[in-house]
Amino acid sequence: MTTSEHPSPRQLAALSGPALLVGVLSGLLLAGIDIVAEEFEHVFWDLIPSALGVAEDARWWALVVLTVIGAAVGLLIWKIPGNGGHDSATVELFAPVLRLSALPGVAIVLILGLAGGVSLGPESPIIAIDVALTVWLLGKIAPRIGPQGAFMLAAAGMLGAMFGTPVAAALLMTELVAAAKRGGLLWDRLFGPLIAAGAATITMQLLHAQSFHLGLPHYTDPTLIDLVTASAVALIAAFFGLAASIAMPPLHALFRRLKHPVAYATVGGVVLGLLGWLGGPLTLFKGAAETGELITRIDEFSAWQLLGLALIKTVALVVAAAAGFRGGRIFPAVFIGSAAGLFGYALMPDMPISLAVAAGVLGAVLAIGRNGWLALFMAAIFAGSMAVVSVLTIALLPVWLLVARAPEMLVGHGEPESMDERDASYMNPEEQASAEADPARG
Repeated sequence: MTTSEHPSPRQLAALSGPALLVGVLSGLLLAGIDIVAEEFEHVFWDLIPSALGVAEDARWWALVVLTVIGAAVGLLIWKIPGNGGHDSATVELFAPVLRLSALPGVAIVLILGLAGGVSLGPESPIIAIDVALTVWLLGKIAPRIGPQGAFMLAAAGMLGAMFGTPVAAALLMTELVAAAKRGGLLWDRLFGPLIAAGAATITMQLLHAQSFHLGLPHYTDPTLIDLVTASAVALIAAFFGLAASIAMPPLHALFRRLKHPVAYATVGGVVLGLLGWLGGPLTLFKGAAETGELITRIDEFSAWQLLGLALIKTVALVVAAAAGFRGGRIFPAVFIGSAAGLFGYALMPDMPISLAVAAGVLGAVLAIGRNGWLALFMAAIFAGSMAVVSVLTIALLPVWLLVARAPEMLVGHGEPESMDERDASYMNPEEQASAEADPARG
C-alpha cells in the first residue's frame, strides 16, 4: 500500500472492501480453472477412449494422451503471445507480473496440463494469472493500493483458495513482508492479504471445490519414539526432493537441446506417457485426489511398490517441469511425500499412519519448495491434528540441515525461456502501473 508506515483504522477499513473482492475473485478463478480442467479431463480420459473402444484399464492410453498434450503445449508455447507464461523450471510460487495479453495462453496451457495428467499442480500459473488481473483491476478501481499491494492481495487470496485456509497465506506472506524490509507493524501489512485469503478460502469451501480431508485418524499422543520415526520418514521423503533438485538443471538443458518447443514438449509428453503407463493412474495429474486414493488403497501396495510410486512421481515431476509444461511443484510434492510416508509406515507399522504421512509431506515439500512454513503447514493439515506440530517441528530440523545448502529445484532463477517471453510476457509492478495508463502496452 502507498500509505504511511502506521496506517490508520480508516485506511485499514478502506482496504477491506478491495481485499474481500480480490479474495472472492481468487476463489472463483481457481474453481473455474478446476471445473474446466475436469471437463477436459473427462473428455480425454473417458469419452474419447470409450468412443474408440479402449479398455478402462488400458495403461497405454496415457502414452497417447500425454504425447498429444505435449505436442499441443509445445505448439502453444511457440505460437501464442507470452509463450504460455513463465518456464516452470525457472520460477517459484511468485513470479514477475504477466502482461494481460499473455493470460489466455497461460490459462489454456495450464488447463491442458491439468486435464492431460501432467505431474504439475496449478500453483505458479494460477497465481500469475490472479496477480496480473488484480494489479490491472485495482489499478482501475483502487489505485491507492498500488501494484505491490495488489500483488500481495492476489497472492494471499490464491494461496488461501488453493490450500484451504488463510493461515497458509499468512505464514507465506510473513516472508514476503520480511523480504520487503519495510517498517510498520506486521499485522498492518498482513491485514489486507489475510482478508483476501479468508474470502478466497470461504469461496472455495462454499463451492465445495477443494478439500484436504483424507480420512486419516487424528494423531493425539506424541511419544519420544515418534521424534525418531518422523525424522527418519521426513529424511527419506526429502531425498526424493533433493534428487529432483539435482536432476532438474541437466534434464532442462537436455530437453532444450531439441531447440523447438514443439519438439521438447512432445518428447516430454512421450516420456510422461511412458511413466504413466508404468506407474498407472495414481502417478498422473497434479496429485491431490491421487494422494487420497493412495491412502484409501494402502492395503493394496507393498512397501517397495509405494517407494516405486514415489520414485515415478518424482521423475514425472522433473520431466514435466523440464520439458516446458506449466505448473507448480507443491501438489506433486505432497503425493511424493505421502507415498514416502506410507513406505515408512509399511516398514514401521507401529508408527501412527497420520504421523507417517505428515512427516513424508514435510520432507518432500521442504526439499522441493524450500519453504519451512509451507512444509510445516501442509504436513500439519494432512495429519488433521495440532498435536503433530510439536513432533514435526523437531523432524523439520534434520531435513533443513540436509537441504539448506543443497541445489534448489530451479533453473536460471527466473530467466525467461526466450527473448520473445522477455519482450512480451511480463513486467514488474511499476511497468504494469505504467501500462495501465497506456492500454497499447497491456
